[in-house]
Amino acid sequence: MSEPTLRKTSCGCAGHACAPTPPTHGHRHPPHDGHDHSHDRDHDHDHGAHATRFSDQAGAERTLLRIQAMDCPTEARLIEKALAAVPGVTGLQFDFFERVLTVEHAPLEIPQLIAAVGHVGMRAEPIAADAPAATVPAAPARSWVFLFSGMAAVAAEGVAWATGDQHPLVMALAVLSILCGGLPTLKKGWIALRSRVLNIHFLMALAVGGALLIGQWPEAAMVLFLFGLAEKLEALSLARVGHAVRALMDLAPATAWVHAGGDWREVPVADVPVGSRLRVRPGERVPLDGELAAGRSSFNEAPITGESLPRDKQAGDTVFAGSINGQGLVEIVARAPANGSVLARIIDSVRDAQASKAPTQRFIDRFARAYTPVVVLLAVAAAILLPLVGLMPARAAFYQSLVLLVIACPCAMVIATPVTLVSALAAAARHGLLIKGGEALETAARVRAVAFDKTGTLTTGQAQVARIVPMPGIDETQALTLAAALDAHSTHPLALALQQAARARSLVLPAAGDLSERAGLGVTGTVDGRELAIGSRRMAFEAGALNVELQQQLDDIEQQGQATLLLLDGARLLAIFAVADSARADAALAVSRLGALGVHAAILSGDNQRVVDSLGRIAGIEDAHGALLPQDKLTQIERLQNRYGVVAMVGDGVNDAPALARADLGIAVGAASDTALETAAVALMDDRLAQLPQMLSLARRTMRVLRFNLGLALAIKLVFFALALSGVATLWMAVFADVGASLIVVGNGLRLTRHQPAQA
Repeated sequence: MSEPTLRKTSCGCAGHACAPTPPTHGHRHPPHDGHDHSHDRDHDHDHGAHATRFSDQAGAERTLLRIQAMDCPTEARLIEKALAAVPGVTGLQFDFFERVLTVEHAPLEIPQLIAAVGHVGMRAEPIAADAPAATVPAAPARSWVFLFSGMAAVAAEGVAWATGDQHPLVMALAVLSILCGGLPTLKKGWIALRSRVLNIHFLMALAVGGALLIGQWPEAAMVLFLFGLAEKLEALSLARVGHAVRALMDLAPATAWVHAGGDWREVPVADVPVGSRLRVRPGERVPLDGELAAGRSSFNEAPITGESLPRDKQAGDTVFAGSINGQGLVEIVARAPANGSVLARIIDSVRDAQASKAPTQRFIDRFARAYTPVVVLLAVAAAILLPLVGLMPARAAFYQSLVLLVIACPCAMVIATPVTLVSALAAAARHGLLIKGGEALETAARVRAVAFDKTGTLTTGQAQVARIVPMPGIDETQALTLAAALDAHSTHPLALALQQAARARSLVLPAAGDLSERAGLGVTGTVDGRELAIGSRRMAFEAGALNVELQQQLDDIEQQGQATLLLLDGARLLAIFAVADSARADAALAVSRLGALGVHAAILSGDNQRVVDSLGRIAGIEDAHGALLPQDKLTQIERLQNRYGVVAMVGDGVNDAPALARADLGIAVGAASDTALETAAVALMDDRLAQLPQMLSLARRTMRVLRFNLGLALAIKLVFFALALSGVATLWMAVFADVGASLIVVGNGLRLTRHQPAQA
């Protein structure tokens, strides 16, 4: 039977969990929908995540398997080959940090999957989608055995130095060391050979076998011990990355106190329906996103928004899941399910980063696929050609070819990318920066221009009606009543200002019908049998209501930095509303810090040019463009891309979604609309523009760390190539260097988990 093709993927989900949906029965569950997965044929070395395409076929199921021994892509390649032989398996996704394998398959018996994994020497355990995270099992007795293996290897080296490699005591100590600590590696090498997979265990077993063949007993023992030590340290280091992700997951409470049947009951958070009334006691974490319904308290939202100071909230204010209630007993109404909260978005983005490959990682994967076989061929050529041309004796050439086999492992280069990126993403999430994957982080590091929307982005978005100018035949109250009725269902900040003004006057609004919103212009509809419109100067021009006198009047208002809305009855002007929206307090500081990073700032707004110019002067932005329709913003984005290269767009509303998508990097601010959050690759969860330069600085630091890690790993490889070909390198030196390189790049990447952004 031919093996089915398991195609690998790079997941491009934005804002949704790529983790499987809750099971429908037992540990099986259907695939999730709504994602478009791009495909590339990535191969086996990619720490952090490794996946085959999920086909989303009708009737397909997904099974989660916990495999404690699966902590490296080396195991992934073996598992993939084994499961390819199981009929009905259509896709795989590996999570090394949590040690979970997700298998997509046609209906089949789960023991078939477990047996296939067991065939390559690993134990698989079916788990539910909401199972707790994996931990590295402690095995103190085996640790002592492994330590004894190292002591025996060191003793063998010492005795060999004093008496010679072939001394019986040297051989006995080496064999003892191999039996105590080296058998797992040799077993994995045999499994790789049996599975016809060229991986590090096969190369290591081959190198050790060759060393024993030429009588290098102490070095064979030392190589196996050092390699085993490297695997243990690497697994612990990767587990630290997993801990950073799990620390985010632990922010969400598992249960909530729900009001039902006149009493309060403790219910699993996943089972709480939207609209339920919840009670949160002092010191407890908020279980779900919601609206404060009773009581008042301060809330520590640092895990969500990065804001270190608690925020006082009262009835009507929004609270986030994972935030910590202060001293007050409060009740909230749930406004989102457990998997739809802001905290869930943050957790999903970091977890999904394991399944999405950044450009650097894809390049390294392609490099590794070619690098390993090339070095193996080079080792074979060295063993044959160096003696033939008289550069090295046959025994020495064979030994140096074994050194080259050890060097053939690209682990340090491959592990550098995912550890560094996931560490940075976890650190960003802790400070309220939701970055959806390594590709977005890499793009952020290359941003050279940022385009800002105006309302709700550079301004507070809390506009207020400054004054009303009614025309003859209508008074302020009538004008406001008609305008607020037209805008009663709009979420635009200027429309909200009208609604707030109407509420302040306790106006009763008539019903509006036949409503139609024209992007960038305004809203039309029917109120009390009259066809009315509320909108911009451009709408008035199209209606034929704009004359020289009105233009001058609008110019005078807009020179004061106030936006204008015009109430129209056909071509007749009924009233002018002057709306003021103040600039964010940190807008100028954020723009200044962007300038210090060499990033150009621009404003792209649908508001009047004079209003936009006024805001530009306050924020320190000269490149300010107003009166733009959504399609005009796209043109401006392209202009910036042609001039500066990589461009980010910052916005907060539905009308910003096209520009967010067209920009190289879409950034949503604060409590942005769902559409903006879904479209954007980055979300600044707090209403602080100061987070923007912090995010760009973190991205640049991440890429510096990543380039250093890759450069260091490659440099060490090149040095040992030269040493091996010159006959100087030894096997244990090569293993020690490879161990050192792996630990350095992992440790350097893990430093990003402690990243502390500069405070505004």
